[in-house]
Amino acid sequence: MKRTLAILTAALCAVFLAAAQDSGLNASAENITGTYYVSHEGENSKVRIFRDTDGTFTAQVIWVENSLDGNGNIRLDEKNPDKSLRNTPCDRIILIEKLEYNPGKKRWDNGKIYDPTRGIRANATCSFDSPSILRVRGSLMGFGETVFWEKTGK
Repeated sequence: MKRTLAILTAALCAVFLAAAQDSGLNASAENITGTYYVSHEGENSKVRIFRDTDGTFTAQVIWVENSLDGNGNIRLDEKNPDKSLRNTPCDRIILIEKLEYNPGKKRWDNGKIYDPTRGIRANATCSFDSPSILRVRGSLMGFGETVFWEKTGK
């Protein structure tokens, strides 16, 4: 009886330990969803990350600090390599598409990131440095850049 109780106790401890490890940073794919403050290349904006219908994650600009040009018109995504997207208002640009959660690495990867200040698309990887700081890395042909987004809300 004591041996059975000891085995049962050990099994329960293992289950609780695994659950505790999974409840840590990046344990859930949904942790990435929410609103972020982004400051990059002299631009300040807010970005919303949401789960798409296909289960991947998308990041879209929802606010830009200086959204108007010198004539008082909303700035457009003029540097987009896709000519059909060059009329997109700066506060509606899709920055990241098709991010997938990788539970083994506790990060999001296999996505594509777009830098509207330079008109460049690259591979994207995201992970949390802390519960409120998202590390966003874009890489292309062996070169990469990392920026940090601050989570401000759900």
